[in-house]
Amino acid sequence: MRATYIFGAGDVRVLDAPDPKILQPTDAIVRVTRACICGSDLHPYHSLLAKPGGQTIGHEFIGVVEDVGVDVTTVRKGDFVIAPFAISDGTCEFCREGLQTSCEHGGFWNDAAFGTAGAQAEAVRVPLADGTLVMVPGTVDEALYPGLLTLSDVYGTGWHAAVRAGVTTGDAVAVVGDGAVGLLAVLSAKQLGAEQIILMGRHEARTDLGREFGATDVVAERGEKGIAKVLELTGGRGVRKVLEAVGHLPAYEQAVGIVRAGGVISRVGVPQYDQGSIGWPFFGKNTTLTGGPAPVRAYIGQLMPAVLDGAVQPGRVFDREIGLEEVPDGYLAMNDRTALKVMVRP
Repeated sequence: MRATYIFGAGDVRVLDAPDPKILQPTDAIVRVTRACICGSDLHPYHSLLAKPGGQTIGHEFIGVVEDVGVDVTTVRKGDFVIAPFAISDGTCEFCREGLQTSCEHGGFWNDAAFGTAGAQAEAVRVPLADGTLVMVPGTVDEALYPGLLTLSDVYGTGWHAAVRAGVTTGDAVAVVGDGAVGLLAVLSAKQLGAEQIILMGRHEARTDLGREFGATDVVAERGEKGIAKVLELTGGRGVRKVLEAVGHLPAYEQAVGIVRAGGVISRVGVPQYDQGSIGWPFFGKNTTLTGGPAPVRAYIGQLMPAVLDGAVQPGRVFDREIGLEEVPDGYLAMNDRTALKVMVRP
């Protein structure tokens, strides 16, 4: 089969790879119908040290089950499934609490020690298939692929940001970042009843979509100017809930600057920094800090019905579709900000 490998910063190639096989009785093999490039995939694309042998990449996919191990009971050959970006057994203490990203026996894609490969490929071996995969009922129209694919990561991650922040009816919310996760955090905040949603982003095509998803205001300024603009929009008080969907230190510092006294900062952007201010500007406001890697497996069942019936269309964040052989070009497009989110068709 063909699969995507990264050999270092900026070096992505599509190569021949061994076909995945059942290794454990709890495994499944899924033929990928759609995968995608994530904003978090750009972190290794920017900074990965040279790896002569390369490593696979990609962690979001949907597809059709081609084979299952003898112990798999919840999916079978021919089922259409969604694969979350984290692998989980569904039975441990953390999974039962809806925190599948902390599964005691699980892991993530592209982990050689865990025995997993990447999703930007023609097929994928799925460990712990019963706990990981979510079967989509009925016949799945291809037009639904984009929306269902967002459930593997970015929609669930945006939803997690809003849920962890406790967004509720009448809230004033700011979303830092106009990438796919930020835009779907806007959508999620709107679904949860937020009254004012300020989207902090400066790419007009993206912020226009953010307005369609529910943003009431757009702030293009960054740093102190951006903070001042949000404070102006909120009577000088700031917002009760800040959803940080970038992962870089300036975005976190912006969140600290705009959060209201007694408010919450919910981070879901994968942090690319080790230290951030928790001194007086944070402490003095009685701010709560929450968030983390989204246990999207816990949310798929709740979010999927509205995707299937068309009531919400999170798949609109995909603005480019490419074939698997074009994946290196897809990385370039996302890196150059000429594409918001790229869907991959094997």
